[in-house]
Amino acid sequence: MKTFLFQIFTWWNEQTLGTRFFTWRKGEFVGTDEFGNRYFRTRDNSRRWVIYNGVAEASRIPAGWHGWMHHRVDTPPTETEYQPKAWQKGHQPNRTGTAYAYRPHGSILTPETRERVSADYDAWTPEG
Repeated sequence: MKTFLFQIFTWWNEQTLGTRFFTWRKGEFVGTDEFGNRYFRTRDNSRRWVIYNGVAEASRIPAGWHGWMHHRVDTPPTETEYQPKAWQKGHQPNRTGTAYAYRPHGSILTPETRERVSADYDAWTPEG
């Protein structure tokens, strides 16, 4: 019951009822990645989509699947011998909006303050 209510009222938990219906009607299962995300395509291969395992976070799509999702390659990683390149990094969660988010020096959200500079700001004054 809880899963059904999530599908009605949220879009960020796995899939909505509309996505479930479209997947059932037109979807063809392609494969699963190491995070448990499931990948689908239409039978004519014109549309591709992912149903996330848990919270919908686009950064959780591995590099091989990302290339397939964006039509950069025609064959999904499950049908090829895909090996990630040495320079490709693993998944790092999106920390935006959390206490671990990146805050550069001088940001109003950091506890430290930067030195005041005399040329920081010149207020506009009307002539006349």
